[in-house]
Amino acid sequence: MAEAHGVWVKDIDGDEYLDLFAGILTTSVGHCHPEVTAATKAQIDKLGHTSSLYITDPQINAARRLADIAPGALNKSFFTNSGTEAIETAIMLACMYTGRSEIMALRLAYSGRSTLATNITGHAAWRPLSSTMPVKHALAPYPYRCPFKSPCDDSCVDKFANDLEEAIVTTTGGKPAAFIAETILGLGGYIVPPTGYFQRAAEIIRAHGGVFICDEVQTGFGRTGKWFGIEHWDVEPDIMVMAKGIANGQPVGATITRDEIAAAWTAKTLSTYGGNPVSMASMTATLDVLRREDAPANAATRGAELRAGLDALAEHHTWIGEVRGMGLMQALELVEDRDSKIPSPEKGKALLEAAKAEGLLIGLAGQHGHVIRFGPSLLITKDEIAEAIRRLERACVRVDTGA
Repeated sequence: MAEAHGVWVKDIDGDEYLDLFAGILTTSVGHCHPEVTAATKAQIDKLGHTSSLYITDPQINAARRLADIAPGALNKSFFTNSGTEAIETAIMLACMYTGRSEIMALRLAYSGRSTLATNITGHAAWRPLSSTMPVKHALAPYPYRCPFKSPCDDSCVDKFANDLEEAIVTTTGGKPAAFIAETILGLGGYIVPPTGYFQRAAEIIRAHGGVFICDEVQTGFGRTGKWFGIEHWDVEPDIMVMAKGIANGQPVGATITRDEIAAAWTAKTLSTYGGNPVSMASMTATLDVLRREDAPANAATRGAELRAGLDALAEHHTWIGEVRGMGLMQALELVEDRDSKIPSPEKGKALLEAAKAEGLLIGLAGQHGHVIRFGPSLLITKDEIAEAIRRLERACVRVDTGA
């Protein structure tokens, strides 16, 4: 890549692509948004760095913007550089608050690249070391591949929740510090849990004296049609983590919680680059644009258009096993055939390359690399969605013909 504006990207040879993945759901208001770029440049000319030893107006402004849209009583933030660091902060805070050390997570989860984050991650390919942390994994609430009933229905919610309960009482000391989960499993392939799962999961972890950490790194800031994915299930997390779309590509991670939980952190701490003035200015400008443009509403509307196009493609290509997602977070699960549901990583690779040949950038995920992910700028237009579907349709034909 050489340059980009909005949802359009050019490579070093001058070829243009429609970016339907946004740097892994990160350029939330589009590449090089003029308002965000201007705020970033202005801050660089004024004050570029202080470290977290000193409070700055940009940091205060960013924290206020975040508290304004965060659910419930979540109002105290700590800024870092990435989602990995935000999760590390959240886990340490949960352990300090509860006086415990064991963590519950989900299979097929992804949490980052640090030692702790890779232990939370539920994909062998993304775990370079053997388990070294007290993290246990419950079943992912994966309706398309439900182990209890096919097709999955409302009765399966209790079964997935019961597995979390059983994992706590059989694989831990029965006193976990926290349960951490993405509201939609990103690297897992945009797995949307069945309605009611998070209500039950939050009840279970709290009944065992732990806290619920909600990972909104990919789902946050309007992408699912609400400011945060967890709002679809009317659950208020105890701690929430964010990154990616929070600052349109600038390095910002955020951990937000309630006052009484934040007060549990009594040890010294700092972040040399976390909350730096330039990143905070970018974050504030990004959130201002997202609020002014009503990003959740636009994501819901454009997401419905994208979903309709994907559903139409699924009618014509039997290797598309399922279309799923929320808002501008949509996915295709690719299979050998719909009856067997055998994952098809070959189709995944083929469609990724075919789309690139048609000037369309998309993402690949799933345990077997068989899920195509879409997550464009939250300001994408109706015409751009339509053009993306046309290019994707041609890419599907390429896969069918082997072109």
